[in-house]
Amino acid sequence: MKHIAYLSLGSNIGDREAHLHDAITRLRTCGRVLSISSFYETEPVELTDQAWFLNCAATLETSYSAGELIGGLLAIEQQMGRHRLDKKGPRIIDIDILLFDDVVTNTPALTIPHPAMSGRRFVLAPLAEIAPEARHPVLKKTIRELLDALPPGQIVRKLKRDSPSS
Repeated sequence: MKHIAYLSLGSNIGDREAHLHDAITRLRTCGRVLSISSFYETEPVELTDQAWFLNCAATLETSYSAGELIGGLLAIEQQMGRHRLDKKGPRIIDIDILLFDDVVTNTPALTIPHPAMSGRRFVLAPLAEIAPEARHPVLKKTIRELLDALPPGQIVRKLKRDSPSS
């Protein structure tokens, strides 16, 4: 059975753009990449004393279950050299499942929809570019509606380059 997952990718160590491209290439081990947003430069939140991030969103068609997909994404992060030393600290790559079909799950290993996505401009701006009408299965609002409802704040700048190819 095919599933649609929306993912958020971010990097703030080294060549951020190269890390995102590498991660996008590696996503193909988990399914078919259907779309990728532009890259956005974003200020860090929560732990603010660190380098700015480069973020994007991706749509992935996969035959994996949500649990299998998170395992595959964690493996990609590990292969790319991510060390989980500080939960909100600097990272070579971070890949999160935002939405997975209309699944709602909350286990110690995985929470879908992503519990903080509705308040994060650095997540919603790229996701709204590729899936503005996707609906949050708990809040019952579209991604565009969630983005439009955010108060002013976090700086999120779309890079002026061409979008990455899927």
